[in-house]
Amino acid sequence: MKYCDYVNIKQGSASRHRYSNGNTLPLIQRPFGMIAFAPQTSDGNIRWYYHPEDRSLEGFRLTHQPSPWIGDYGAFCFIPQNGKLGLSGEERWSGFRPENTVMKPFYLRYNLLRTKSVFEVTTSERCAIFRVTFKDEGDNYFCVHSVKDNCAFSYNEYENTLYAVTDNHEESEGKNFKEYLIIRFPDNSVDTGGISVGINERIDRAACVDGENSSIHIKLRNKETQVKVASSYISFEQAKLNLEHEIKSKDFDSLCSESEEIWEEYLSRVRIKTTDEKKLKTFYSCMYRAFLYPHRCSEINGNNVEIHYCPHDGIIREGIRFTDNGFWDTYRTVYPFFSLVAKEELKLMLRSFINEYKDSGWLPRWLSIGERGCMPSTLIDAVICDGAVKGFIDKEDLETALEGMIKHSVTDAPYDYFGRNGAESYCRLGYVPYDEQNESVNLTLDAAYGDWCISVIAGMLGKEDIKKEYLKRSLNYKNIFDKETGFMRARDSKGNFRPGFSPTGWGRDYTEGSAWQNSFAVPHDIEGLAELYGGKEKLAEKIDELFRTKPDYEIVGYNCEIHEITEMAAVDFGQCAISNQPSFHIPYIYSALGYTDKTAKRVKELCEFAFSNEDDGFPGDEDNGTMAIWYIFGLLGFYPFCPGKAEFVKGIKQVDEAVICGKTIDADKFSGNTIPYGELI
Repeated sequence: MKYCDYVNIKQGSASRHRYSNGNTLPLIQRPFGMIAFAPQTSDGNIRWYYHPEDRSLEGFRLTHQPSPWIGDYGAFCFIPQNGKLGLSGEERWSGFRPENTVMKPFYLRYNLLRTKSVFEVTTSERCAIFRVTFKDEGDNYFCVHSVKDNCAFSYNEYENTLYAVTDNHEESEGKNFKEYLIIRFPDNSVDTGGISVGINERIDRAACVDGENSSIHIKLRNKETQVKVASSYISFEQAKLNLEHEIKSKDFDSLCSESEEIWEEYLSRVRIKTTDEKKLKTFYSCMYRAFLYPHRCSEINGNNVEIHYCPHDGIIREGIRFTDNGFWDTYRTVYPFFSLVAKEELKLMLRSFINEYKDSGWLPRWLSIGERGCMPSTLIDAVICDGAVKGFIDKEDLETALEGMIKHSVTDAPYDYFGRNGAESYCRLGYVPYDEQNESVNLTLDAAYGDWCISVIAGMLGKEDIKKEYLKRSLNYKNIFDKETGFMRARDSKGNFRPGFSPTGWGRDYTEGSAWQNSFAVPHDIEGLAELYGGKEKLAEKIDELFRTKPDYEIVGYNCEIHEITEMAAVDFGQCAISNQPSFHIPYIYSALGYTDKTAKRVKELCEFAFSNEDDGFPGDEDNGTMAIWYIFGLLGFYPFCPGKAEFVKGIKQVDEAVICGKTIDADKFSGNTIPYGELI
């Protein structure tokens, strides 16, 4: 049996705006590929456009969406039609039989009942091939629809090529952003006299159109047609080069087989043995999720040089670039996992992230083509530090990274989406005050952890004065600890704790949680945190209390109940909201303190109860591989408790055997409560 056969690419996609079982999409793409496709079953909400229970298909969307909360960019929607042409999703959708649908990481097929056609797609890194097969001859069309914002379409009959471009991107940087497509049809496959365009609910006979809500409908001569698509963020000329490099001489079946082989290789980088079929399916569905993001968004020019569109200034620059990643989420599991299974890719990613500082003057926070800055603080510090201590960054890049890290640690950025919010207040007071910044507790704790990361890198570069200064700053978490309540609490600029404290109050001073979920985010100095509680035993007792406390909540800092609250309350793991990232490390605090048996008990319960390979298989937002890889580490029996330290804390091995990149790993055989990174590679 192939590894892809264990994968359910719909895992986590049974989600709604108010309740997330993953908020994922079933994506057809290459690992870290620039181009991806997902079924669009409803455009009633442009961000939540797929649900596995829907029985309608509006088309295959070319998508880059890393999360529905972030939104999409450069999107188009493709669908075969015949008879009366539909423009909106409501007008053009077709029913289908789910039992005839095939969804693999490398291949998507729907049998459309309305048009009596089979619609398939497979991809390379920047290109794709569609195959559409109609049962009957007649007025059959291959249609391309805009999704949002301005689009332009133009068909060149001499080249058998449709040119399409959109400036669609969400609320991010994206100066002069465009996605360019060339869509190439086989010779003599298009009835050029039958091409029509749609705009604003009107269809005209024409070969070009532009504007919002525009579309083009290419009339096909044959019952079966293979259509090649190449994308670029740079130009139509670059899109042509991408097609030449990747799919020029390939047909659908050969490209599909090539993509399958690539996915098999990635999925096989961790081989597990277990008699539990559910574990196998859940594990490899999560492995598929692990390799979707970040997206590689640079392209190879005619001189074989890698170049990229820079969203900060709209200039085309040399160098590799990755996007679609939020480091507040992914630093916790994704990049430590890549340090084990995707070493060469990780080197390129780290170089790309450091290059963001050269391109924009700031290290990245949340990239989705441009900087979104939608989550607080600069956890890129931890990604860089973890890569540095494991040997993935050369000295020159590390010097640049340190410069960027120091800059955002002492300087307030001119825009909220760059740098650390409240950096200058933190430098002045030793904490971020709540009367100046929301989420001040998390901003303070993340800044202290970031300072520790800076001290580590400064030490590696022989900068002892900086190392000493930032090591001292890394203890600033103690400034917001309230010994009386045993929680991290917000202070104002005069040093006073906020009155009216409740440990179950969500928001305001805390990011997507309450004091229960956010008071233990001190991975770099768990021993020091334990001292604040009176010793390791006392801190372990506090975590016991966390798991015993009912998942009650109060809405303090939000205008409504956010979905993370609902998800925590839906499962009875106390105040451990495994549905969201701030709780990910909480079960492993026991092991970090030496109580590995307690970690083993909690992690096993969470893996068995909260995860599956089903369409509702995650307990909350999956977030670019973050939650999927939490489960992977849970089964393997170790966890990156503190990215930036070249070690993992022990959990419990939940499979019979695990082989990581050819090396058999038995976490249970390591003595003590940590496993050195070097023992796993």
